Amino acid sequence: MNRIRKITDQCDDKVAAKGSSSSQGPNGIFYHEIAHLTKLRSRPHELLSKDMPGRSRLPVSTMKMLVGREGNYSGRGRFSSADSCHVLSRYLPVNGPCTVDQLDSGIYVSRFSDDGTLFVAGCQGSHIRIYNVDNGWKVKKDILAKSLRWTITDACLSPNQRYLVYASLSPVVHIVNIESAATESLANVSEIHDGLSFSSNNDDYDDFGIFSVKFSTDGRELVAASGDNSIYIYDLEANSCSLRVPAHKSDVNTVCFGDEAGHLLFSGSDDNLCKVWDRCCFISKGKAAGVLMGHLEGITFIDSRGDGRYFISNGKDQTTKLWDIRKMSSNAKEYTPKRRYFDWDYRWDEYPTPCKNIKAPS
Repeated sequence: MNRIRKITDQCDDKVAAKGSSSSQGPNGIFYHEIAHLTKLRSRPHELLSKDMPGRSRLPVSTMKMLVGREGNYSGRGRFSSADSCHVLSRYLPVNGPCTVDQLDSGIYVSRFSDDGTLFVAGCQGSHIRIYNVDNGWKVKKDILAKSLRWTITDACLSPNQRYLVYASLSPVVHIVNIESAATESLANVSEIHDGLSFSSNNDDYDDFGIFSVKFSTDGRELVAASGDNSIYIYDLEANSCSLRVPAHKSDVNTVCFGDEAGHLLFSGSDDNLCKVWDRCCFISKGKAAGVLMGHLEGITFIDSRGDGRYFISNGKDQTTKLWDIRKMSSNAKEYTPKRRYFDWDYRWDEYPTPCKNIKAPS
């Protein structure tokens, strides 16, 4: 505290000599040294934004700061205390939640765009709303979905953020242009929502449902997880389903691309397994490249860094796991815990304590 007082006194002397406006640096940010010691708000390291294209005024986006850290623009290979203070004070929820919008039905799916500027919320009541985060969470697009069956099961923005694809409990997903002038998008009335069928029988809407759908990095393909225990690849340029993979022994709840080239796929199922698929050798082998065991219940969500190595999974056993596919097994059997609590619902009940002590096979 004595050191802080000395620094503060020195700053006060400078203020007296140069005027009160000099007590702060550019853009009204406190001096770095005080911020380091007192954890007050500070500007991020200059090199985190200076050497990158698209430099903007403060606040610097979290994504740019992370890119700068990963690229070691500052030469430190890590965030400085000032960088950490900047992220903490501006981007982490330290002041408690606030209401952005009030909707008429429960929200089943929600996610940010890759750059964090847009937020998508899909409801059970057919509505999908896209919010512009940088514009005070103003509604960018209000979409009324077509052919809804129970709920929106998934929704995903294209890499260029021009299109949104959404799925329900049918083999047909729909794609809509979110860059059109109108804010409201009523399916096939005010705007066309093109239907993309993953079924061999385009007239049959009851054979299975799509639980998860994702764009590839280049935006040319979709990958979908379905209720018929399969993974599908849809070629948007050819406008047809190009590949079906009988992937699991139960519903496939989630799937995503694992690398930028689109060769690797990660899937999660109600058979409690996460699987890795290599499209380059699937035709010759016809089976998963590897299996990752550890969840005691079904897998609800998977997301990847896109580096072909790591992904994260969320399970109905209320655990989240980070996986390194270099540790995967070449083969595994479906695992079912010895104790089952059929009156337990993962959506609102706590996972039964006796089940927490059960260990999955390694």
